[in-house]
Amino acid sequence: MKFNERIRALREDSDKRQIDIAQALNTTQRKISHLETGSSEPTLLDIEQYCRHFNKSADYILGYTDKPEPFPEN
Repeated sequence: MKFNERIRALREDSDKRQIDIAQALNTTQRKISHLETGSSEPTLLDIEQYCRHFNKSADYILGYTDKPEPFPEN
């Protein structure tokens, strides 16, 4: 599963709208839409914010694994 598919699935599984995620990540609904459709590439900050918000590892968010390990806290 690719990044855009993974973040959309996470959002839908949590019964959130794009605007809800945008507000939580302090960004716009338009940016969330572009990330979910794959028309925009995520920045490192985007990836980190998704990891923290959903408490998932970067490997999971990026689609490298199907094991949803939690985001490691410092």
